[in-house]
Amino acid sequence: MLQSLDWLLFLILTTSREAKRDFLSVSVSKQVADTLAWTMDTLSLSVNAVSYTVAPVLSTDDPFSGPIKNIEQWNFTILAVVMFVITSMSLTENFLVMFITFKVKQLRQPLNYIIVNLAIADFLVSLTGGAISFLTNARGYFFLGKWACTLEGFAVTFFGIVALWSLAVLSFERFFVICRPLGNIRLQAKHAIVGLLFVWTFSFIWTFPPVLGWNRYTVSKIGTTCEPDWYSTNMTDHSYIITFFTTCFILPLGVIFFCYGKLLRKLRKVSHGRLANVRKPERQVTRMVVVMIVAFMVGWTPYAAFSILVTAYPTIELDPRLASIPAFFSKTAAVYNPIIYVFMNKQVPTYFRASRPHCVFRTLLACFSQCM
Repeated sequence: MLQSLDWLLFLILTTSREAKRDFLSVSVSKQVADTLAWTMDTLSLSVNAVSYTVAPVLSTDDPFSGPIKNIEQWNFTILAVVMFVITSMSLTENFLVMFITFKVKQLRQPLNYIIVNLAIADFLVSLTGGAISFLTNARGYFFLGKWACTLEGFAVTFFGIVALWSLAVLSFERFFVICRPLGNIRLQAKHAIVGLLFVWTFSFIWTFPPVLGWNRYTVSKIGTTCEPDWYSTNMTDHSYIITFFTTCFILPLGVIFFCYGKLLRKLRKVSHGRLANVRKPERQVTRMVVVMIVAFMVGWTPYAAFSILVTAYPTIELDPRLASIPAFFSKTAAVYNPIIYVFMNKQVPTYFRASRPHCVFRTLLACFSQCM
């Protein structure tokens, strides 16, 4: 009896959980041994009076079953209202761009194919990511489940990269038309279609791997949106993040800066009257695209910088509300492009520009009444 008590005291006073598990596993299963070892570890903290540290928490927040703890519901309500406004504006504006381009014959030309493609990508970003984000924030958590999270994360990332590569192809087309690196070869419909196929195929190739297991799409820190797993410490996941940023951010931006660097030099010569054969509408469209790219960068650079930060330092502790700001701010990029397209494109009919995008409903009625 005394010998048994000695062994019990040895177990209680032992500071190593592994030693307790090794002793207990002689006569009981490993699972039971782990449970008893954890129990006695907690007991030893109180018997020895060394410290009163709370025992390790066995469960964590499940973002698919309820809101994250310690975040008040009003935070999610504000995000839901913001997403409702952004999504409504983006869907309406991008629909108008597509509708007007379809109805006005003068706009149905190869140079505008990629702009319409950009409107389609922004429309789909808002339709998938924006609408779902509004619903999940209204509930306070991603209640749609893991598979819906994967699909939403893929859709938002895919369409977002389509939009970025659309801007890259657009800059290349402007460079091709104005600088004419191939001489008298002009941009035709078949060239524009090849550009569209490249944008969608290339974007799909580099955004679909997380669905197959190279990295993954998971909930963000706020728990209401889904994105690639930036916080993973796995080297395989890191290899995807590096590849993703190279092919879907650095490379298209390199194309954009190269093409517009050449274009700006060309336009500088035009301003000095050295190349008067370059038409004024082409210069106006080029300025429109430059502003569009700057607006896109303003929307997406904070999110890209934040993603790089958490990838480099995955254990960094950030308030979920603070960590969610770049992702939600990036969704405003889908609102900029239609506004820029309407006000800066001189080819858009006067009745569309005169109605002003700030009154979207009136603009839509004017378009239907005058175009049909």
